[in-house]
Amino acid sequence: MSRNRRRADAERNAAAILDAAADVLGQAPDAGVEQVAAAAGVSRQTVYAHFPTREALLAAVMRRITEETMTALAAAELDDGPATAALVRLLETGWQSFDRYPLLLSPAATTMSATESDELHEPVFDLLLRLIRRGQSSGEFDPDASPEWLLAATAALGHAAGAEVAAGRMPADEASAAVRRSVLRLFERERAGRTTGRADPAASAR
Repeated sequence: MSRNRRRADAERNAAAILDAAADVLGQAPDAGVEQVAAAAGVSRQTVYAHFPTREALLAAVMRRITEETMTALAAAELDDGPATAALVRLLETGWQSFDRYPLLLSPAATTMSATESDELHEPVFDLLLRLIRRGQSSGEFDPDASPEWLLAATAALGHAAGAEVAAGRMPADEASAAVRRSVLRLFERERAGRTTGRADPAASAR
């Protein structure tokens, strides 16, 4: 077998393993490598040849999901149009990842180290932070709120909604809508009409 053929086979095996791991661990967070191997149609040894430990496999799956999410966010064109509309697109794109990969809502996703988790979240958080600052500059978002606070609060709301879905206490579509409403209210600039009776031009733009 040629070197190119071996490399191509190895790449196909690795892709199949990651696909299977995302599905299996999303359905059964405590599943072992044997179950992932069976779902991928490869041997347990083949899985370990690509990913030395179960933790390494999980980290690779999470990196892959993050890369897919970043590609989807790039397609959402978050730098275009009103910041409020871009924020909605970001939230919807992020929730689509939760819907596609139940693993993100499972306890398995919380077993990663803090360093690994921070590295995975960083590119998404950078996008959101840039969007927050754009919205504050344009007058759409509360200019007095710390961008870092708005970022942290958005992440917390997303995690809370995910936990409700994972626990079976809230349907995914209801959780998605709740996050969207809550985040938009959180980002909302104070309306002059609340204290003066005048209409807020920013509100009509929404």
